[in-house]
Amino acid sequence: MLTISNLHAGYGKVEVLHGISLEVPKGKVVTLIGSNGAGKTTTMRAISGMIAPSSGSITLAGKDIAGKESYNIAKLGLAHSPEGRRVFATMTVNDNLLLGAFPRFTGSRPKGDIQADLERAMEYFPRLKERRTQLAGTLSGGEQQMLAMARAMMMNPEVVLLDEPSMGLAPILVEEVFRIIARLRQEGVTMLLVEQFAAAALNVADYGYVLENGRIAVHGPAEKLRSDPAVKAAYLGGH
Repeated sequence: MLTISNLHAGYGKVEVLHGISLEVPKGKVVTLIGSNGAGKTTTMRAISGMIAPSSGSITLAGKDIAGKESYNIAKLGLAHSPEGRRVFATMTVNDNLLLGAFPRFTGSRPKGDIQADLERAMEYFPRLKERRTQLAGTLSGGEQQMLAMARAMMMNPEVVLLDEPSMGLAPILVEEVFRIIARLRQEGVTMLLVEQFAAAALNVADYGYVLENGRIAVHGPAEKLRSDPAVKAAYLGGH
């Protein structure tokens, strides 16, 4: 579904990613873990068109998307829930969600039943249902994170990129976010998850990649990585 091959990317003359390759199969959750500064968010930005890769290929459902504009990548079915949430603070929860479906209103994505999907998003995120008429800027950090995730889902995407969904959240809200990710996985939503809580990410993922200094250090089934002594020592608090 999403294939990255020998990807090099960075900012100006500073290369952050030194030829990474990874694959996100249809209907699977793949997680990318690593320490701060390893290049996780840069990977997400390169995939979604926020920065242009210097070389390498990125294909979405067989179509080359490397270096394309973000809005064209979105039309092909890639939704990005970015680090730091980025909700539209002066718009209501409801309008933020409808904005997520914008490509469906314009005909660049299959329309489907937008109203039914809106109700389904509210069912996934009951807190949003309670606050659907509130301005997004008045929500708590956790509620804004849920809104960013729900907004991405409203595009009815082929692949969802989730960048640090637990960042800055209280533990009880982190649990809730991961319960929702697990439920989406059960429904066959294809996801690439970047997450600092490596243990939680590996618990909910099918497959994992460990990024170190812009290179893939190790990868394998999530269950295998959870029991890998080096991964446990570096990222899971084990010895």
